[in-house]
Amino acid sequence: MLTTLAYGLALAINLLCLVIGANFLRAPYAAAAGYGVPAETDRAYLTIKGLRDGTYGLVGLALLAFVGAQAEAWFLLVAALLPFGDTLIVLRNGGTKAVAFGIHFATAVTMLAGAALLFAV
Repeated sequence: MLTTLAYGLALAINLLCLVIGANFLRAPYAAAAGYGVPAETDRAYLTIKGLRDGTYGLVGLALLAFVGAQAEAWFLLVAALLPFGDTLIVLRNGGTKAVAFGIHFATAVTMLAGAALLFAV
């Protein structure tokens, strides 16, 4: 049961990274608004964010599929720094606390929980 939960959560996190990355590549301005800091220019930076998030999703999936739970756990532990940073970015740039904590901080905590579960299996 724990193994299924750990792998399921890791899989969901990685797939959501791919979805977020694709959203930033497909509709960057709408995705930026959903991120919590609307952008009216800087399409290049929004594209970079899409590539970053998508790549993290692919790396996570590759680790999970080809290396195993321990490697994915370490990856999630380190990668949780990104949504913690996103929390601060949203707060420092006029975004709402609801988005900062409800999306980004919650994502970081979920990633840490996923890492803990993977370390336990």
